[in-house]
Amino acid sequence: MKPTQNPGIAATIGLAILLLGDSVMAERLPGFDRVTGAPHASRSEVIAPNGMAATSHPLATQIALDILKAGGTAVDAAIAANAALGLMEPTGCGIGGDLFAIVWDADKEELTGLNASGRAPALMTIEYFEENGIDEVPVFGPLPVSVPGAVDGWFELHERYGRLGMDELLAPSIDYARNGFPVSEVIAYYFVRNAERMSEYPGFKETYMANGRTPAKGELFRNPRLAATYEMIAEGGRDAFYKGEIARRIDAYMTEHGGLLRYEDLAAHTSEWVTPVSSNYRGWDVYELPPNGQGIAALQILNVLEGYDIAGMGFGSAEYIHTFVEAKKLAFEDRARFYADMDFVDVPVERLISKEYAAERRKLIDPERASTRVAAGEGLLEEGDTIYLTVADSAGNMVSLIQSNYVGMGSGMTPGDLGFVLQDRANSFSLTRGHANALEPGKRPFHTIIPAFVMKDGKPLMSFGLMGGSMQPQGHAQIVVNMVDFGMNLQEAGDAARINHTGSSQPDGSRMDDGGLVRLENGFGEPVRRALEAKGHRIGESNGSFGGYQAIYRDAEHGVYYGASEVRKDGQAAGY
Repeated sequence: MKPTQNPGIAATIGLAILLLGDSVMAERLPGFDRVTGAPHASRSEVIAPNGMAATSHPLATQIALDILKAGGTAVDAAIAANAALGLMEPTGCGIGGDLFAIVWDADKEELTGLNASGRAPALMTIEYFEENGIDEVPVFGPLPVSVPGAVDGWFELHERYGRLGMDELLAPSIDYARNGFPVSEVIAYYFVRNAERMSEYPGFKETYMANGRTPAKGELFRNPRLAATYEMIAEGGRDAFYKGEIARRIDAYMTEHGGLLRYEDLAAHTSEWVTPVSSNYRGWDVYELPPNGQGIAALQILNVLEGYDIAGMGFGSAEYIHTFVEAKKLAFEDRARFYADMDFVDVPVERLISKEYAAERRKLIDPERASTRVAAGEGLLEEGDTIYLTVADSAGNMVSLIQSNYVGMGSGMTPGDLGFVLQDRANSFSLTRGHANALEPGKRPFHTIIPAFVMKDGKPLMSFGLMGGSMQPQGHAQIVVNMVDFGMNLQEAGDAARINHTGSSQPDGSRMDDGGLVRLENGFGEPVRRALEAKGHRIGESNGSFGGYQAIYRDAEHGVYYGASEVRKDGQAAGY
């Protein structure tokens, strides 16, 4: 259906279609851009000349802009926004988790990546779990806690690209933590869900349920414990977290409650600067970070799709969705087999993201029939709460940053009176000896969180990301396809209905052989679902697991930035 130019007529037609239901189209219409003819967009893109920030919380976005206006760099603003999100969106991130980033340095004309993920503690061994009769690393509690890498990531980024002092970057979050901020709608919802499974863990209630419940939408929430922790970091630097009072408190807490993380693990932690890897998709050089993350799965998907006339198939067609899902299955088989910490295993990255390999894999796709021998166990890699943010400054620097505690708010373990939850990322390890992602002390687990970046003709074009467990590489690929093949703008590309295939093989070695489930957002109509079922796909219910997207696009011709933040989260893109 083409968007009408008359808002009143559009509203009437929209209401009629909604009342008619599936017989016409989906249960929920995509957004209408009633004037400009962008049928998938919920709003216009944000456009500004001097700087742009896009985060999953409006207050964090405003903090980022304030830092830019005060003379801070894009990285300064990203750190300040990330600190704010650790307070305001603890359901998705925090300093108990890990961080990855891709940075465009305009002065050096250089694209660089940072892997700030933590490692398994020295006491965390396969033998420990075998001796205690534990078949897999748990999701919650003290055992899945690995070293949190986010704070070291902040300081690594700041040392290389920062300008303002860390005390200035953390000051807005310290103020909000002491005086309170209003909880937004989506975060209030996830607070309730997380409390249902985490309130039993020591320190959680005291930090997040001071009134006997989690904060409701619109209610002012304070976290003075986190304010004090941020102050220690601002004054004492990264060593305050990894070698000072914070590290000692984490050690004492974990020892008391049966965890494996110790002071020595924190003190030994380091981040790693890495070189992003890329593949060209119809003229766009799409960059991801190499494993232990899953970013190259997006490149593998795009390489397979490049061999098809995706534009000719049309957005939302059964032919396109089938082709996309089958390409995803192939990439995720490799993800399960190869992706792991490259300090411990040899991952054939160059081969996996090559065009030649994609051509071989493409031959395995039957255009008329869904494959079934590509699914896997019910791993929690399908789930994951994360934040993604991106910032660009007036000098042309851009940063793509993602940060997470992994499943929900993390392990539930909330140390002492520090005001944050420790991550549960070690749950991603396999306890199968010989597996690429098998648990070893000092090893980084397989990671779901991935930032992305696009270059064109050697110049920066777009910084973007899409949070949400195994949805992330699928989402990265869909954003690129939406813009390159379907001609969508930056906002449309994120608002358009998404595909999420679940059930592929997992990096813990688990498998299933029923083809998994294709979950479609409600923007896809019933005829498409029936056509996919006729090809052998199993269609699952929409469960809200379609991620959350932010992006900044650089228009070099006009000297402006475009920003976008999608409708599924509470976020905002804003510039100045």
